[in-house]
Amino acid sequence: MTFYVENETEAAFPFDTEELTARVAQTVLEEEGCPYEAQVEVLITDAEGIRLYNREYRKIDRETDVLSFPNIPFGIPADFGVAENHVSDCFEPDSGELLLGQIILCADRIYAQAESYGHSVKREFAFLVAHSMLHLCGYDHGTPKEADVMEKKQEEVLGKLGIFRG
Repeated sequence: MTFYVENETEAAFPFDTEELTARVAQTVLEEEGCPYEAQVEVLITDAEGIRLYNREYRKIDRETDVLSFPNIPFGIPADFGVAENHVSDCFEPDSGELLLGQIILCADRIYAQAESYGHSVKREFAFLVAHSMLHLCGYDHGTPKEADVMEKKQEEVLGKLGIFRG
């Protein structure tokens, strides 16, 4: 599994962002039964940066905590076989890795939400990576039922990693 983590901010985290991203992402992919080695790109930006990305790609002119850009055209969440129908778009030619997508995290919101929710910055960061990875695996939270599924999966992943609230 390959992760590209770029921090374009001055924000420092009290943990190794690449290591935590890899642990969370790998756990999500194991839980979802991904049969491929995967590649994920992660960008850490600030409030203004994520607002610009949100405006450009989603036409929503406000900041958010995380943006997810799935590369796989899932019809059913975690049905990774669909990628085989789009080999040239879904697999890196040299490594053969599944090109899962991109995640953009907002460092300012990670710190603010951790404080607001009363848990660690590490927990908030891990939660947002798990949340985004589920989006990259085809999940959404547009309905209450979908949101319940995602919430349960997020908590299961964090529980397996021993990352809890508080």
